[in-house]
Amino acid sequence: MSAETSVCQLLERQEMDYRGWLWVAPPRDAWLEHGQGRVLSADNGVLSVWHEGGRPTFEALANDFGEPSGAVLFWPKTHALGEWWLLTLCRHLPEGTPLQVVGENNGGVKRVLKVLAALGLGCRKRDSARRCTLFETRLGKVVIDPEVAWSRFEVEGLQLASHPGVFGHGKLDEGTQLLLQQLPAVLPKREGAFSVLDMGCGDGILAAWLARRGARVTAVDVNAFAVEATRRTLAANDLQGEVQASDVYSALEGRRFDAIVSNPPFHQERSIDYGPAAQLIGEAPHHLTPGGQLILVANAFLPYPDLLDAAFGGFEILADDRRFRVYRAGLRP
Repeated sequence: MSAETSVCQLLERQEMDYRGWLWVAPPRDAWLEHGQGRVLSADNGVLSVWHEGGRPTFEALANDFGEPSGAVLFWPKTHALGEWWLLTLCRHLPEGTPLQVVGENNGGVKRVLKVLAALGLGCRKRDSARRCTLFETRLGKVVIDPEVAWSRFEVEGLQLASHPGVFGHGKLDEGTQLLLQQLPAVLPKREGAFSVLDMGCGDGILAAWLARRGARVTAVDVNAFAVEATRRTLAANDLQGEVQASDVYSALEGRRFDAIVSNPPFHQERSIDYGPAAQLIGEAPHHLTPGGQLILVANAFLPYPDLLDAAFGGFEILADDRRFRVYRAGLRP
């Protein structure tokens, strides 16, 4: 099976036996998923595909990745996240393990040379093609703890935990801020009995805000960093909530909520991907109680009105600042 993405096409042409290697933060690509090796990822969707195929999987925040023959790190668009991956691999894999780093040139992969040099690791360029570059080195001892990547900041009187792998790292997204401004007027004020699903929880701002108001909160995200960030955010504010990894509704079969709130993603690295948001909207009626409502914020240009019409037969716009819109759609009681 041939590689589909440019980074994997570059790897495919290498005279390398990647059996027993660890693919770190890889994209979805059939060449990887039907080939050899094992996967280390923060993406629950990627891990599920590999697990269903009977392949070895490791979650990003685990402490044991085994002793692979080597590792290939797919450099992310977020530079600080790439640094975290390097520190994590140096911390958990044996010294001297072969490491290759591959990425798109316009995604900043060439910065890897300076990053590895700062960590005291040598590096050389192995190959380049299809506007991608492949570097290689060997892992060594690094005294920096990957935990330093975690930070905290304050919003709405709440302490939020953040990681470079989380959307909106270290700040409140403007769309989420607009959503928060609308929620007091449209959510019931009764405590305890009101259940809310925070879909795509990120750093946990919505989950914490809702829990502080007394809602029974369930927060899910496909990203392991976001799941951990939300858990840390709730703990930092002495709030309760259920937090778990889920690829949209995959972990929520049969469950219904009085409200679903979300600032859904529409990017996968540098590509636009409406798939998760379309699933969020399309399947929302099956996860709402009678009279339940879906409230989401999105960039104004995104084609969500048609999706909301198809799923609910109508919707209303709660706010529109020309950049973002807050939509509400509901079921009949």
